[in-house]
Formats: sequence, C-alpha cells, structure tokens
Amino acid sequence: MLFLIMGLFFFSCGRKEKVAGDPANSTAAEKTDDQNAIAGWEEIMPSVVKFNSYDGDRILETGQGFFIAENLIVTTYSLVSRATKIVFTPLNENVKYTSDKYVAVDRINDLVILYCDSIKRRPVELFRGTAPNSAKTMYISAASEKTIQLFSGKLLNLATAKGTKLYRITNCVQKSNFGMPIFVSNKQAIGVAFSAIESYEMQSFAIPSVFISQLLEKKDKRPGTLASLRSGANEKIAAQNRNIKGLLLETDAGNITVRLLNETKEYRDNFIKLAKEGYFDSLLIHRVIKDFGIQSGAADTRYAEKGDIVGFKGPGYTIPAHIVPGLFHKRGMIGSPRKPDTKNERLRSDGSQFYIVSGRKYSDTELDELEKENSYKFGAAQREAYKTVGGAPHLDGSYTIFGEVISGMDVVDQIVRVETDNDWRPVKDIRLKKITILK
Repeated sequence: MLFLIMGLFFFSCGRKEKVAGDPANSTAAEKTDDQNAIAGWEEIMPSVVKFNSYDGDRILETGQGFFIAENLIVTTYSLVSRATKIVFTPLNENVKYTSDKYVAVDRINDLVILYCDSIKRRPVELFRGTAPNSAKTMYISAASEKTIQLFSGKLLNLATAKGTKLYRITNCVQKSNFGMPIFVSNKQAIGVAFSAIESYEMQSFAIPSVFISQLLEKKDKRPGTLASLRSGANEKIAAQNRNIKGLLLETDAGNITVRLLNETKEYRDNFIKLAKEGYFDSLLIHRVIKDFGIQSGAADTRYAEKGDIVGFKGPGYTIPAHIVPGLFHKRGMIGSPRKPDTKNERLRSDGSQFYIVSGRKYSDTELDELEKENSYKFGAAQREAYKTVGGAPHLDGSYTIFGEVISGMDVVDQIVRVETDNDWRPVKDIRLKKITILK
C-alpha cells in the first residue's frame, strides 16, 4: 500500500506569523515520498472519526473526534450540545456507527467524552504535560486512493483565550474538522482542534490534552444520554433534588451553606447538575459590590489573569426567568443575573452565574422612591424585611430568586469588604474552590 504524505504548512491562516524567507512558513503544499515520515500514522487512522450530530433525524453539526479509550471518543462539547446522537465513521473505513451516550462533560473547556458500545479501537496516546512553543503540529486526514494526508503547522504558545487555557497553533482548522486531534512529532495528541475569532481575527486552537486526561479521570461509571445534557432533570432526578438538604460552597474566604428553593425547580436542578459536573470548581468570585453582594459562576474566570475583563461566559445556554410571588431580595437570598433588557428581550437568566445578596437596610422613603422608579409595589413583609434585615429591593420583580444562605453570611460580609477594581473584581482573587452536595 502506498501512502502519500502531503505536508501543508498554513502559517498565515488569517494571522501575521509569516517569517520572510522561511520555507516552513510557505502556504504551498509540499509533497514527500519519505516512508519514514508516514510510519505509524496508518495505525492511528482507525482511531480518528468523522461524524454528524443529530437531533432525532435532523442533522446539526459535522465534526471529528478520536478514541482516548477503547470505547470512548473525545470531541468538542459544542458540536453535540443540542444533539441526541452522533453517527460516526473511522477515517480508515466507510462503516457507520452510532453513539447516543456520554460519560463526562467539561463545559468550560468545551469537551465531552462519548461512550460507544458498538466498536472498540486503540486509543490515541495523549501528550503529558505542556507542549513546547514552536513544536511542529500535525493533523491527519483520509484521502482518496488509500492515501494519508498530513497537514503540518507550528505551536505558537499556550495562551488564555475564550475563557480558558488553549494552545494557539498555525494549522488552518476548518469547521468540519473541529474536534480532530492535533499531534506533535512523537504522534501524541496535544489537544482537540477548533478555530474561533479572537482579538478580531480568526485563529486556530487546540484544547490541551491535560484537560482531556483530567476529564477522563472523572468519567461516570454509568453513561448518561446525550439528550440529558441539554434538557432539565427527569422526574427521578428532580425527586432526588427536592430532598437535598443543601450545598456547601467552599471559598478562599470560608464556607457558605445554601439551600435551593423547590419553587424554582428548573434553577435548582440546573445548579445541582453543574455542581455535580464540577463546573463551579475554581471559578472566581468575580463581582463584589458594597451594599449589594457577591457574584460567581462565570465560565471565563477559572483561568483569568490579572486585568482580564470577566463575567461574560456561561455554560452555553440561558434559562427562562421565573419570578415567584413572595420571594424577594432580602439579605441572604440567591438569585440569577442576566444581560440588560436592551440585549435580552426575553429577560432570560444566565445559565450558571449567581449572586448572594448582602445588601443594606432601606427606609420607607427610599422604598417609596424605588416603587416609582421601577413601577413595582412592595408588600408589607418586604418593607419590614428591607427596613430591619436589609437586602437589594431594586432587583425585585426583575430577577429570579432560587436559593438562600443557611449559614456563612459572615463569609459573604467579609468578601463584600475587600478591595475591588473599577469593574468590581476583587484586587486579590477569591475563588469558589468547589461545591459539595449535602444529602
């Protein structure tokens, strides 16, 4: 069998990394018959797949993935976030297989591990540690007449982009190739490929293999359905969630115990789902406002560096507002923020961010003024609470409340007093280390 290697060096790809006179930066295809260069790639081909994702019979996305265990395929979560199944084909054959289950998801790093019970393949070896800058990067593709195409580029650096840590690479990654493995010279995969606009230009990235390894270690023993990733909890899970005693929020400043409200079950179930996934682990308490409270849950804060503007990334979805009569923003209540009305006509809440109200006390005169400004009428119980306990009455009627603090308001008060920058981000980072479910 003759294998033809085509090294395509896409070092521009909409960026300005060309080096004059350097043949490695040419955009022209280079062809080689060096059999040493192709040794081993034919063994990797069966472990790389191309697929279509479906919602029922409706096709959604086209992408790629690769085996990281004999029956587990990793790809980008965004390719399957609305899917009920994928239909995939290994690069070395034309047989179609189906997967409709997953064992792990990382929404922040845009990764999902799919479970397949119809085929087993040798896993692609993952690169351990951090790949060096300027390393040669490659991806493979099947071509006609039993040939292999090898597309080459270069690793620029490990950078903070799109709210996480990503390898910037010079390979041109087309949308139909999102999810494919990016290799280095030892044929180990350094990550999962995709491209996106960053700093006003299209750039190519690889989601680092270290995140894949970490996700693989946390995989569930029992696969879940792909459909469950996009939908609310089923009745069995909802019943379990109703009986949860609370959740323990461990922060750098101390612990806060909260209770989620059954009146807003869709918010309760969503928060518990994300907590089980480890979504909140190591996120910043990124917004602290005196006389209001603290805010966390933004996906772009886990890897945020000093000076980064954060608080704009969620889990990839929003939730319809659910304003419950009788629930109001007294001290200790937990609510869900949302974008301003001008950018959010349906007033949907962020899918993961939340705030805890510390607030302040208000007089009757102040409450009267707020009623006029917001066209909202405070009840007797609300007025009494805001005058004696305090809170954030200006939010009533506009934001969803879905929980309350059981203990740890002293920790909230401590955080509220810290020094912040002009965007209300604490000067010294305070992290939500993890959330534990109390059963």
